[in-house]
Amino acid sequence: MQNNHKKISSCAIIVTYNPGPQGLMALVQQISRQCDFLVIDNASANHDSFIPLIRSTARCVGVHQLDSNIGLASALNMGLRDAQSAGYGFAVLFDQDSQVPVSFFANLQTAYMEATRLCGPRVAAIGPRIRNPLNDRQMPFKLFSRLFKRSDIKVPGSDRLFHADFLISSGCLLALEHFDEIGQMKDSYFIDNVDLEWCFRATNKGFLLLGTDHTHLLHSIGEEADSRLVRAGVMVSHSPLRSYYSTRNRIHLWRQPHAPLGWKLRDVPRFSLKALWLLLFSPHRADYWDNIRDGIADSRGLE
Repeated sequence: MQNNHKKISSCAIIVTYNPGPQGLMALVQQISRQCDFLVIDNASANHDSFIPLIRSTARCVGVHQLDSNIGLASALNMGLRDAQSAGYGFAVLFDQDSQVPVSFFANLQTAYMEATRLCGPRVAAIGPRIRNPLNDRQMPFKLFSRLFKRSDIKVPGSDRLFHADFLISSGCLLALEHFDEIGQMKDSYFIDNVDLEWCFRATNKGFLLLGTDHTHLLHSIGEEADSRLVRAGVMVSHSPLRSYYSTRNRIHLWRQPHAPLGWKLRDVPRFSLKALWLLLFSPHRADYWDNIRDGIADSRGLE
């Protein structure tokens, strides 16, 4: 299976957990028109409603239907190992809440080729411009090492490439030739801040992350909520259980030497204000308190 075509081609990796079948199959069809793909399903209760359809879809190269939920990080690692062993040059990561435009994969690879021409061979990942389908809000490409003008800093020589210290996993193209040196996603994080920790580790090892306007991805971050702060994009909404993982993992990441100081200085007050908001104003404040408290306690023993 390893040949020159595979080494320069991409494989999409889709991780699912109790998805809406209609939205998931729309994503699968969008991907299958452009790229090979494989699916890792984290023991979805409704797997019978979409797994048979996925298996019969053109360009599906594999489905892992798991017996238990192993988490986003471990599922991504499973897919990345499969793509790597099959000889693909690139993997593009997805969860179930995205929409892929036409020529998405070709444009990402064009961006990667431009990036390596301008920046050299140690480009680890390229991320598309993320747009929220609910309000068309665009996410900037952020740098944590700068005090002022911290986002959308163009790569010299390009109008569509931007320096970044962090790329969200969905829609992100990873160069698999660098995967062994950087290492896999952190299994113990399970779901939250998985991409953040991997990006910090990559940049700490001297690799580059870049964002691009060569293409975009429609992707919803967090969960829908009635809060005006959430609708305006100021705050991301997560359930009390997700707040456990978010709290535990970010506090663990604060202690890691590869996490940028600039991110730590910004994230500590941001987390504190969000936690205070939830504990004072959420109708589920008791559940949030239990999960945030447990997350703080469990961060000490996380590996």
